[in-house]
Amino acid sequence: MIEIKISKENSEQRIDKYIRKYLNDAPLSFIYKLFRKKDVKINGHWVKENYILKEDDVLKIFVTDEQIKDFNKPKKIEEYKSNISIIFEDANLIVINKPKGLLVHGDESEKRITLSNMVLSYLYNKGEYKNDGQSFVPSPVHRLDRNTSGVVVFAKNLHTSQTLMDVFKVHENVTKKYLLLACGKVDDNGEINAPLLKDEKEGFVKVSSVASGAKKAITRFKRLDYSSDLSLVEAELITGRTHQLRVHFSYINHAIIGDQKYGDFKMNKRFDEKFNYHYQFLHAYKICFYKLKGELEYLNGKEFVANISKREIEILDDLNIKKPSNL
Repeated sequence: MIEIKISKENSEQRIDKYIRKYLNDAPLSFIYKLFRKKDVKINGHWVKENYILKEDDVLKIFVTDEQIKDFNKPKKIEEYKSNISIIFEDANLIVINKPKGLLVHGDESEKRITLSNMVLSYLYNKGEYKNDGQSFVPSPVHRLDRNTSGVVVFAKNLHTSQTLMDVFKVHENVTKKYLLLACGKVDDNGEINAPLLKDEKEGFVKVSSVASGAKKAITRFKRLDYSSDLSLVEAELITGRTHQLRVHFSYINHAIIGDQKYGDFKMNKRFDEKFNYHYQFLHAYKICFYKLKGELEYLNGKEFVANISKREIEILDDLNIKKPSNL
């Protein structure tokens, strides 16, 4: 039997999720069998798997010492020579400028280097991540495509994770702005209001009607500069759908340069041949929070800005396109 006193850090989460992290090598069937057999108690009382843990709760899990040894195994922390580009860091979060070509996180079968693994390694070496099966695992609170660079926010504790994930999910109290290079001369400014439907099987997103199951999707934009039949655009996500910017700009016939799924393939080929640039020219350059309450109120009004790469600056200079002064 194992007895654990729940800390503030581990409170306000479902008990089954906590036990799954603690017995991280146990099959799910084993975890939920514990609940069915009433081998999980809080303060001496049997609870169901959806019980929300509270600070100072005493959790008892009736498992053998051998089962604890088999199922409570530290996560393997790899050492990475690559440095992460940190925009901001404090006790609650770490904000990273992610390069293109790097996954934010992978699934269980993902063997390549991911940004999440790099952040865990960095925090583990600092002594901020305990890797004991009980402590919160620092994790990203929003998505960014592999071939999109820019701002990614990681939470260091459960409260920050829950709060900011809710903020990004409903797209309230946060502003996300992107820089992109689009084909043709984009209007000075405008709004794209076109519902998006994702084909889960094919991983492809298209503009469709709400009646067909598509979700509301809105993008606002303004052209910053234009040259060589290419436009540098600042785009703001009002909603946050999968591949939203890529599909929306393709929809208005101004596809993003380098987009291998929704882009102008002839233009992409010419651009690649000229600049040896193999990614989509899309960069999440700014995130700003507002109207947050409680422990994260201090983030209100803060702007987290990620510089574009040296190579992208060189390309814009060659095209005679001016980048924003703050980048």
